[in-house]
Amino acid sequence: MRVTIGQINTTNGDYEGNVARILDAIEKAKKDASDLIVFPEVTIQGYTSLDWFLDPDVVRLAVQPLDKIIDATEGLTAIVGTVRPSDQATGRALFNSAAVIRDRMLLGFADKTLLPEYDVFDDPRYFEPARERRLFNFDETRLGIAVCEDFWNDKTFWKQRLYANDPAEELIQMGANLLVSINASPFNKGKLGIRCEMVSHRAKAAGLPIVFVNLVGGNDGVIFDGTSLVADGQGRIILQAPAFEEFIGTIDIDCRMMDTRCLPGDDIETVRQALVIGIRDYALKNRFTTAVFGLSGGIDSAVVATLACEALGADNVLAVMMPSPYTSRASIEDSIELGRRLGMRVIERPISEAFQLLRTELELPEPKAGGSSHAVENLQSRLRGNILMTISNAQGRLLLSTGNKSELALGYCTLYGDTNGGLAVIGDVLKTEVYELARLYNRGREIIPQTIIDKRPSAELAPGQFDDQSLPPYDQLDPILELYFEKKESPEEIIAAGNDPRLVYDILNRVESPANEFKRRQLPPTLIISRNAIGIGRRRPVTHRYRRQPNSSSLGHGA
Repeated sequence: MRVTIGQINTTNGDYEGNVARILDAIEKAKKDASDLIVFPEVTIQGYTSLDWFLDPDVVRLAVQPLDKIIDATEGLTAIVGTVRPSDQATGRALFNSAAVIRDRMLLGFADKTLLPEYDVFDDPRYFEPARERRLFNFDETRLGIAVCEDFWNDKTFWKQRLYANDPAEELIQMGANLLVSINASPFNKGKLGIRCEMVSHRAKAAGLPIVFVNLVGGNDGVIFDGTSLVADGQGRIILQAPAFEEFIGTIDIDCRMMDTRCLPGDDIETVRQALVIGIRDYALKNRFTTAVFGLSGGIDSAVVATLACEALGADNVLAVMMPSPYTSRASIEDSIELGRRLGMRVIERPISEAFQLLRTELELPEPKAGGSSHAVENLQSRLRGNILMTISNAQGRLLLSTGNKSELALGYCTLYGDTNGGLAVIGDVLKTEVYELARLYNRGREIIPQTIIDKRPSAELAPGQFDDQSLPPYDQLDPILELYFEKKESPEEIIAAGNDPRLVYDILNRVESPANEFKRRQLPPTLIISRNAIGIGRRRPVTHRYRRQPNSSSLGHGA
């Protein structure tokens, strides 16, 4: 059997555009003499469309776009992710389904059974679980179809499972000799390799081919990497689609030729690719062609600049340098040099005069080195935020926020200042990872000036101010944040990993403070590159009095 991967980039609610992509892929499959083409989860409507799935018009028109697709499938079988209305009097109004179309006939639907409600997912809010499983039989093929989560619960692969039943295993036990999984599986660090191992493991254990097709592209902060896979009955990966790009490719399932590209890869390189497609898709799908951001001379804005120029083209990126009385000459020179190397326009809009005028008017003291002068420091950040928002409004540019995850987690940011923006580019990137990205960009040649990478991090809002006066050193802070956010480990587990107990509790209580949670609620959409990120998947109350309390034994360990 010849199978075509339809790894396409969809936009939420763009029925016409999404169907056009599907039809183009079907024509390519026909030219390749394919027998079967497979598309990702909810291809027609877009994933994640969130509460649009509750809209009566979306429910009513759910299957209407299938008509054009059905007409295009002469001589071909197509599996298309869609939602479809439920005919039940109770429960959710929609099923999350795979439409199975063969030679211009709709054979039926395979509905999703396991509905995830963790991290960025909230499927039970929108969908009714499947009532039954079925195989689709044609020629010598007994086709089983698992919609995303239904494939991800293999008891022989995962040490801990979220669900008791395994719909994919049930399809295999029913006699499927080809298993297809359609997915909208978001990117996060390390996931590409895990997916590859999971598909290979299931194929080998079941002794049957598996076609695993994944969505590609960015929708809001959620990024889908594609990297679709085909495994033969021996568990060999015979096709791996490229990551972070559309791919329409055909393979003979019986080819017996292993695709050696199926490797975990370089995590920081995949992070770079994810952020680039995240910027590009967020901008273009929201009808922006140009961007603007504040350039400080520091590492964060330098990395955002480099990512934005790669995503949108340097000609479409405007960097604004806004020196205050405390901005060093080195920061200004580094910013100009970065702009020259990237081919990006840099303009200077000083805030010193406006800052001094407002400081006098508001009777604010002069900031002091190492002092607690939050109001007067934040005033500078808010002046910069106003300038950037005004340029964004006047020129129709997308404003990119440059704060990193380490700072945002601990509230080291200014509301209505550096948190302004339409997209938080590195809001899920730890500070140490920001340095890794800079070094990655500099592997071939020095794009980001080494002086930016080497300088001691500083917001430059007061004389002699440096980040490590307000935050723990990043090489101590980031491992704790990573274990807490991405691994969801308890304070005791984080301490057991070799971290100082008092530092652990101090950091976690700062993360969870109401003031910092309130700040994070105001952030623009954040590009997500890790599990349990600061973004739509994080749900914490602003108003609370929770505080993590160490027990005496935990403080005694390594204190």
